[in-house]
Amino acid sequence: MHEHITGLVAAPFTALKPDGDVNLDLVERQADFLSRNGVQGVFICGTTGEGPSLTTAERMAIARRWIDVAAGSLKILVHVSHTSIADTRELASHACRIGAHGVGLMGPLFFKTSGIPDLVDYCAAVAEVADPLPFYYYHIPSFSGISVSIAEFLNAAKKEIPNLAGAKYTHEDLADYAACLALDDARFDMLFGRDEMLLAALALGAKGAIGSTYNYNAPLYTEIIKAFTAGDLPRARTLQNRAAQIIAAIAQTPCGYLPAAKSTLKMLGLDLGPVRPPLKNITPEQYQNLREKLEIASFFENTCK
Repeated sequence: MHEHITGLVAAPFTALKPDGDVNLDLVERQADFLSRNGVQGVFICGTTGEGPSLTTAERMAIARRWIDVAAGSLKILVHVSHTSIADTRELASHACRIGAHGVGLMGPLFFKTSGIPDLVDYCAAVAEVADPLPFYYYHIPSFSGISVSIAEFLNAAKKEIPNLAGAKYTHEDLADYAACLALDDARFDMLFGRDEMLLAALALGAKGAIGSTYNYNAPLYTEIIKAFTAGDLPRARTLQNRAAQIIAAIAQTPCGYLPAAKSTLKMLGLDLGPVRPPLKNITPEQYQNLREKLEIASFFENTCK
């Protein structure tokens, strides 16, 4: 059984220059910012990192840079999904060669598998080139379009994927999530991915979580975990509600969640640049309106430094 990751893992934004090129120079500062705010690891080039909008060469360069500057302080998980399985396998192999902590895969991004057996076969073809790195299935049906029981997937995949570690579970099906946690005497590392529901996942037994909001709100979630661990559920609920209000304020910005979320780091002194099309960058007016909403939601009272 692979070591389980505990605590918060950020899904970092990809730093871009004003012209849209990748800005590798900011990765070290980004890693330091996350480490100082209690984050235990990063899941790079995923949804938040605009992985599907990056070239394979860019993603490899980003992975290598994170390893070079942060492998000693953060666990580096690399998202390797691509429309081409050849590129997917190369990204996974590359992550293994450079010393990543693990790899994550959504499954096929365009043409879909027909069921769990086919999905297992697809994942096995990628996991084998990353072995012995821990392999995580990235369950995010709202983006991947793949809706299966992950408990059933894990039960089938464990026979075919020796380095299967668990899943990044970004979905609302808490019954399925609980079943995954209980499978084979808690064998699998189930990293929860719905930040606004973290407290519910903790109640079910979650030990680790991957999310975009840990980029800019890690101290608040650390307090949620502390309150829950101490048995102070009223405080944990209050803090979780505040986190949900902050997420709602960001998500309601007309440019969309991801560009608005990336801009919150600029408010904290870490400007990671624009987003790539088809995403739309936040406008100055939207930025100011968002800052005002975040102030009302007490975002700046317990935030990253």
